[in-house]
This record gives sequence, C-alpha cells and structure tokens, in this order.
Amino acid sequence: MQHTEPADAQEDANATAEQTQAAAQTAQRTNAPAEQTSFYDQVGGEPTFRKLTAEFYKQVADDEDFRAMYPEEDLGPAEERLRLFLIQYWGGPTDYSQLRGHPRLRARHMPYHVDTQARETWLRFMRNAMDTLELSPLHDDTMWDYFQRAARAMQNRH
Repeated sequence: MQHTEPADAQEDANATAEQTQAAAQTAQRTNAPAEQTSFYDQVGGEPTFRKLTAEFYKQVADDEDFRAMYPEEDLGPAEERLRLFLIQYWGGPTDYSQLRGHPRLRARHMPYHVDTQARETWLRFMRNAMDTLELSPLHDDTMWDYFQRAARAMQNRH
C-alpha cells in the first residue's frame, strides 16, 4: 500500500520560498504585539475597573468591621490605588507604578491584620462587585482566579 500525503501537505511542500516568506510575514503581522489586545482592553478598559472598584468600596463603607481595616477617613484614595493597580496589572496604563513605585503588595498589606475572615470578606465584596460587570465567562474566571490567589497571598494571620 502506497502512502500519499494530503493535497494541502503536498502544496505546502511545493511552496516557493517567496510564498513561504509571504506567509511568514503575514503570520508575524497577525501575531504582532501591537495588534493584540490586553485583558484590560478586552474587558472594557478604565470604565470597567472604575465600576469594579466603586462597587467594591461601597460594600467596604457599609461594613463597619471590615471598614476598620482602612485607616484613612475617606475611602477615595484606597479606591483609586486599587483601581490604578488593577488597571496596570491587567495591561492598562502604568499610572500606579509611576505614582507609587513597585506594587509590593505583600509588604503594603503587612501592617494590617489580614486573617481568614478578612480575606473571605474581601473576596465576597470583590465577587459581588465583579457580578455587576457582566464579563464573559473566560474573563470572569481569569479575573476571579487572580483575586483568589492574591487574597490568599495577602493573608498574614490565620
């Protein structure tokens, strides 16, 4: 029995160097970083993160016990820091690092008593805030996975 290659494979094998080069250039253009969109852009950019953090901090303001973890009288600066961090983390502008330097999340959270209850409260508020965004399942899962891992990493007490 004689083995024959599919027609597509034969055509590929017979492609001229010029055709191969043209195909490579097309693939390179298609996959060029400038043509890819960031997660930040895919989920709607700044308005999405503005809504997310506003919804999150509404809940913080309404929870007296959890609110006590925030030393500033006004939650506005904390909301802005979280928004700028998330925007940068997900591929948007780097305003956070320009204003505050390296995120150093664990070090920045170390002075606060972040136990299991605080972590679970934070996650509950963030889940509620995420549910207002109407993200695609893939984007929702990706973001939620990050928040769960980050919240666990910030926990410094049991």
